[in-house]
Amino acid sequence: MNRCKKSPTAHILIALCLALAGAGSIVATDAQAQISPEAAVGGRNFPTGTLRGKLQILNAPEVLLDGQPDRLSPGARIRSGQNMLVMVGAIQGQKFLVNYTRDPAGLVSQVWILTPEEASVARESAERPFLNFWPFVAASRPHDDGKTPFDQLPKYGE
Repeated sequence: MNRCKKSPTAHILIALCLALAGAGSIVATDAQAQISPEAAVGGRNFPTGTLRGKLQILNAPEVLLDGQPDRLSPGARIRSGQNMLVMVGAIQGQKFLVNYTRDPAGLVSQVWILTPEEASVARESAERPFLNFWPFVAASRPHDDGKTPFDQLPKYGE
């Protein structure tokens, strides 16, 4: 004896959940189908927002990135041209052309040492900031060097 009657709305809810799950997998497939310019010439596929620069490891986590002092994030990953992990001690003092990403705190989190084929491809995001807020703002914008009087600091929106 079945005491519970199934309402027709339960079947509609199940069908709706299955339809949404199927739509989510289609969207994920489209996002994975985007390839980077380097992958088009036989290189690796880099995430969206990857920047290009010249990297030199000074004394980890301190690095020079395009001649400016910067820092590696804790747990930063550096990959060689063969996509193998590289320890910072093995490349200390050497200069490399790299693609890199930053974490939300602005530290360099992922680094890929480029092969000659990947380096020959121009990267669009290398000339402009990825996002238009700190820490990705352009160097030409007003900024605080730590010595600017309070009343001369840039205002919100400047």
